[in-house]
Amino acid sequence: MIEHLDLAPVVAEQPDLLLFATVSGAHLYGFPSRDSDVDLRGVHLLPLDALIGLREPEETRSRMWDRDGVEMDLVTHDLRKFVRLMLRRNGYVLEQLLSPLVAHTTDAHAELVALAPGVLTSHHAHHYRGFAATQWRLFEKNGELKPLLYTFRVLLTGIHLMRTGEVVAHLPTLLESVKEAPAYVPDLIAVKAEAEHGLLDGHDPERIRNDVEALHGTLDAAQAASALPDAPTGAYDALHDLVVRVRRLHGGER
Repeated sequence: MIEHLDLAPVVAEQPDLLLFATVSGAHLYGFPSRDSDVDLRGVHLLPLDALIGLREPEETRSRMWDRDGVEMDLVTHDLRKFVRLMLRRNGYVLEQLLSPLVAHTTDAHAELVALAPGVLTSHHAHHYRGFAATQWRLFEKNGELKPLLYTFRVLLTGIHLMRTGEVVAHLPTLLESVKEAPAYVPDLIAVKAEAEHGLLDGHDPERIRNDVEALHGTLDAAQAASALPDAPTGAYDALHDLVVRVRRLHGGER
């Protein structure tokens, strides 16, 4: 499991300054398998010469490799791109930013975390609604537990966010906070823990379909009743200032 992995060398190997790296994916969501890979997500800072010249900057980096028998998947965005994604009602990057599984952090990371509540809106429900629909289609195609658990996870994350203003991606925690969650989901988590690509077995597919549809309705109702604003509340200027200040401070570092 990830608690036995030394992720410091991964951070040290990066070509540019890394502002933060967190663990995402199944480990963050609370349903890793014994053979799950480790999904690292974060933010790097491009030097000034990469931004002011003629060449297109490498705003997003993606790398997969094997370390000590564990498959690693690292994706990082340049700070400016990451902040723009934050402002586009992208729940995925907020989950990465706010992940409690922190492999590397800096003062800039802490500032981003502090500013995150200012970008939350009721329209983030659209992100979770769409993500759930995509995962459900995948489940219908391959019958695997992984996309089904993703479907439940993102719907419950969206419902919890609309009701509380908090981004929570950990499915076992969400099962405690969202009373409409189906009672059999812990059984699915237990089965999935044995195999990353395990298949659904022993559960009524029609009941599951009905439960997923019901959670979509719950998300719709939670969005309609949400106290979250329609647009980010003053976060744009603060995030702009952060990007400029951090770039000026560290823009020459590699």
